[in-house]
Amino acid sequence: MRSDKIFGALDRVQNRYKLCQLTAQATRKFHRPNTRVQETMNEVLERFSNTGSLEKARANTQEIPVAQRHAA
Repeated sequence: MRSDKIFGALDRVQNRYKLCQLTAQATRKFHRPNTRVQETMNEVLERFSNTGSLEKARANTQEIPVAQRHAA
């Protein structure tokens, strides 16, 4: 159940508001077309509950910067 995943993630993130914000951000980044948002959210909560700390989880969700292109 999702409540078990939320409580597992709360062991790593003490602030519920911060958990909600991080879950929403990660869900947007990890979501794939033609899949249910609920499935993506469950995967994100599992990642949060399985990681050692919040910093490790945030490092996994950050994007790699892409070189900017200049018009000719």
